[in-house]
Amino acid sequence: MELWTSARRSKVIDVRGLLGVLVLFYTVGVESRKSVKWDYFEYAALSCRAHSASVSDFGGVGDGTTANTKAFQAAIDHLSQFSSEGGSILYVPPGRWLTGSFNLTSYFTLYLDKDAVLLASQDESEYPLIEPLPSYGRGRDADGARYSSLIFGNNLTDVIITGANGTIDGQGELWWTKFRAGELKYTRPYLIEIMFSTNIQISNLTLINSPSWNVHPVYCSNVVVQGLTILAPVRSPNTDGINPDSCTNTRIEDCYIVSGDDCVAVKSGWDEYGISFGMPTKQLVIRRLTCISPTSAVIALGSEMSGGIEDVRAEDITAIDSESGVRIKTAVGRGGYVKDIYVRGMTLKTMKWVFWMTGNYGSHPDNNYDPNAIPVIQNINYRDVVAENVTMAAKLEGIAGDPFTGICISNVTIGLAQNSKKLQWNCTDVAGITSEVNPKPCALLPDQGPGKIGGCNFPEDSLPVENMEVQTCSFFRKHHW
Repeated sequence: MELWTSARRSKVIDVRGLLGVLVLFYTVGVESRKSVKWDYFEYAALSCRAHSASVSDFGGVGDGTTANTKAFQAAIDHLSQFSSEGGSILYVPPGRWLTGSFNLTSYFTLYLDKDAVLLASQDESEYPLIEPLPSYGRGRDADGARYSSLIFGNNLTDVIITGANGTIDGQGELWWTKFRAGELKYTRPYLIEIMFSTNIQISNLTLINSPSWNVHPVYCSNVVVQGLTILAPVRSPNTDGINPDSCTNTRIEDCYIVSGDDCVAVKSGWDEYGISFGMPTKQLVIRRLTCISPTSAVIALGSEMSGGIEDVRAEDITAIDSESGVRIKTAVGRGGYVKDIYVRGMTLKTMKWVFWMTGNYGSHPDNNYDPNAIPVIQNINYRDVVAENVTMAAKLEGIAGDPFTGICISNVTIGLAQNSKKLQWNCTDVAGITSEVNPKPCALLPDQGPGKIGGCNFPEDSLPVENMEVQTCSFFRKHHW
């Protein structure tokens, strides 16, 4: 054994010992590289988070058969402690994660990996019963209580549900079958419902086969819904895409929806319950939406609109094989109003109707509605529309004695299908003007001549929700495997 001694003989090093330490260090390093994996990705969000966890840290198993409801809820409950310390993110890794309903927390992000699938349980007991919405007075499918949504939040601030286009599969077939057979005692769960909350982002996900509505923000403000793909069989019952309900300051953009019902349905409560609750939907932006809905509307306003709907701005809308473009649905007993609606830039292919309004939609929660509660429909503006293969240009039916007024339609070209109706414009109890519309509109909407499209101007100012910007956030986490 040789010894190396420093000039001051203060340290003596065993060379063989040094080599042993180096070998041991190398071996441990190799083993560490084998057993530790780093997850890193960037994502766009309104808020970034300081703390993180994976659902697998809480016993979650993504094998498609293990129930993970308790794991999701335990993870979220744990992360809720960080709400005042920079917030938290729950990562859902690749796998098929079977789960029932779970509740979110504030200052929180739920993130689905691109290869992650949330599988909604088909066990009704996995969905707690909750009270009907106060602005509806009952469930939509049945009287009384309703099942909590798969992903649910109430009275929250700063909540994000996003991913790398991960999937939420509602496995809705069983629910649709029970609904059609009249076997459900309570209203079906939605995929995502957020109530009484503010600063909400739902983005970059694929939602498929929801038992009923897909995305339902209700009584919320500052909501951004962005980059969703929503898919359901076109004959599936009530599988609405995105339903902003009694919300203020909402932005829906860059979404692709195939639905058995309306792709977007704007709501604000039902008859006497909505009138009493009195919370409108207003300051709503919808843009760059693509929709396929053979039996329903691309954008529906109503029919539950008793709290009022106002200042809706829709643009760059594409529809294929859909029943109608922007549809207004209401009835005597609804009360409320639909006003200040602005639509521009629609491209429609294979439609039953381009324009459809009805004041005789019916469908009441009970027999206690006020027959004197007459909805007010006014200042409805459409411009820059191109449609082809259309059966009928417009079916506009107001309410006798209370017509829909202030309708403005301009710069519209409608190509008719071979089986199109001889009567292209069917108008009753409506009033307004048109300019440069073909085929020629009905007499109740007189043509003002060319160059008059300024009468249907789209607002030039911006709504506050348009200034809500996402930022680039990073997720960086190591785990052993």
